Amino acid sequence: MLVPVLLFLVGLIFLIKGGDWFVDGATGIAERFHLPELLIGATVVSIGTTLPEVMVSATSAVSGHSEIAYGNAIGSIICNTALISAITIAVRPGKVSRKNLILPICFFFAAALFYAGIAYTTGSFTRQTGILLLLLFAVYMVMTVRQMTASEAKNRVSGQTLSEGITDMPSADDSHDKKESGMAKEMILLIAGAALIAIGANLLVDNGTLIAEALGVPESVIALTFVALGTSLPELVTAITSLIKGHSALSLGNIIGANLFNLVLVCGISITLKPFDIPVSSTLFGYNASLILDLPVMFAVMLLLTIPALVRQKLSRVQGVLLLVIYASYCVIQFAM
Repeated sequence: MLVPVLLFLVGLIFLIKGGDWFVDGATGIAERFHLPELLIGATVVSIGTTLPEVMVSATSAVSGHSEIAYGNAIGSIICNTALISAITIAVRPGKVSRKNLILPICFFFAAALFYAGIAYTTGSFTRQTGILLLLLFAVYMVMTVRQMTASEAKNRVSGQTLSEGITDMPSADDSHDKKESGMAKEMILLIAGAALIAIGANLLVDNGTLIAEALGVPESVIALTFVALGTSLPELVTAITSLIKGHSALSLGNIIGANLFNLVLVCGISITLKPFDIPVSSTLFGYNASLILDLPVMFAVMLLLTIPALVRQKLSRVQGVLLLVIYASYCVIQFAM
């Protein structure tokens, strides 16, 4: 039992560090090809922080562990919302921008309703379902980039863009030398990061399965709790950093975006690679726990987080406390079944 636990933890470390290296390398290379900063942030960085979930769910689906593929995605959404964002809100609530939240929130609930509709009506995710989720992801990315481009253009016209520091820019020769010396490092970071993510995902899935068997609990429970928390660590680091710097509300957008990506990207890729049925390993009151516990809790915590934010444009400490209570109760029920 000790060896699987240690390897499980090593897998988590590999996922976190690999994701960090991958984002650094990809961002650096993108900048060298003069891609707009907003495009890099909305695509490379956002996708990079979701890579742990993508790799774990995809690896699980392909290897036949559909319970982990399903549980990791749904569990990460619940963990992101009811634990990670709840901590920052409970400690330091703040104001939020309705304008910036409308698009990701609408896309999330559209994707969630589609996903839940398939789950409740058929109980089986086909390859067509996965492709549709990926198409929804592509549409969201296009709309996000367009929205950000329009906003940046408006700021530029109104004279709100920053101009300080222009005289401190390095010379053309210095930039060229820096580009030559840094390109190799960024390529190494990109490749090493991808490799660590792949290895970490395999360690997490394989040893998570062994731990589940040793504890006598379903794989879905391990995925919905420990695996989900592990793959959500990048969001946790972001939330803690925002809290320390006094910008707790900033993490809300990151959480909602990560939750959307878990549905349309993580689930989309894993289902497309290997379609699977809704897990039925756990029951509650004689019914499939995934349908009467996991999905309802996912909707409940997201509604509790987003609706007050949209209506009042600020977060309250009560929200954070309620979300933490829901998450604690959810975990207790998972292990008590």
